[in-house]
Amino acid sequence: MKVKTFNLIIYFSLSIMVFIGCASGEDATTNTDSGLRKFESIEVDGRTRNYILKLPKTFEKTESIPLVIFLHGFGGKAAQAENEYGMNVKADTEGFAVVYPEGVPNEGLLGLRSWNAGDCCDYAQEKNIDDVVFIEELIDYLMLKYPKLNKNKVYATGISNGAMMCYRLAAELSDKIAAIAPVSGPMMMDFKLVKSMPILHIHSSLDTKVPFEGGVGLGGYTYNSVVSTLETWQIQNNCSLETKVSQYENYIVKHYLGCSDRNDIFLYLTSDGGHSWPGSIKARINADTPSTAFIANDVIWEFFKAH
Repeated sequence: MKVKTFNLIIYFSLSIMVFIGCASGEDATTNTDSGLRKFESIEVDGRTRNYILKLPKTFEKTESIPLVIFLHGFGGKAAQAENEYGMNVKADTEGFAVVYPEGVPNEGLLGLRSWNAGDCCDYAQEKNIDDVVFIEELIDYLMLKYPKLNKNKVYATGISNGAMMCYRLAAELSDKIAAIAPVSGPMMMDFKLVKSMPILHIHSSLDTKVPFEGGVGLGGYTYNSVVSTLETWQIQNNCSLETKVSQYENYIVKHYLGCSDRNDIFLYLTSDGGHSWPGSIKARINADTPSTAFIANDVIWEFFKAH
């Protein structure tokens, strides 16, 4: 793994993102028309780990509620992910809960948060933060505190470094995760894969920060290719070598066929966008414009519902 020091341009870009993330969203417990939202924390490995939980507006009337874990990208935070990617609206419409955990901040001036996704990224990797244990204990805690949450319908999605962390959860926490939907981030180390896992991967062919084909990108890290990542899981999920590719106006869908026990693998590859969440807003001037090929939240939730 080759790592370079972030240059000032990258730091400036991320500082804007962190500022907006800090300024947007309420870090407090609030009752709103769209349901119950809580900013909470738990202690894990001697650290206070924060998260935002958004329960759907149908929470009181529903007995079995799926839970989606949404992992922010490098430099992001819970409120930033909540506000920029629009998953709460989908959650209220479909009746599932969303939890936005936060990575551990680094010791720099900006306190940039990251996830230890294996060979990436930043402070979490360097200090070997056990984010798998954090997510595991978070799931257990939420299931105990909110008995209506369905422990058999826990899913993970996220962008960039958060997407990479989804793959680590699929490898090391497959007894608690039912399916994953990474966006703009590959698997970043050779994990020992224990179980099969349904996977929906979304990426843009124009992504230069975490290139679809792999190679050096954001922060000077060398990223694995998406194809090599999915081929690893193709073997793990006992899929056939056959794939079906469907072409649409500005994206393709590649379906890996014959996977065992409905452990499907799908790749959605857009020809527009970049390092962004399809169908979301462009939150910052220097951010990539999100793809308009489809709304990621709709595609992801349909995939989760099927698994």
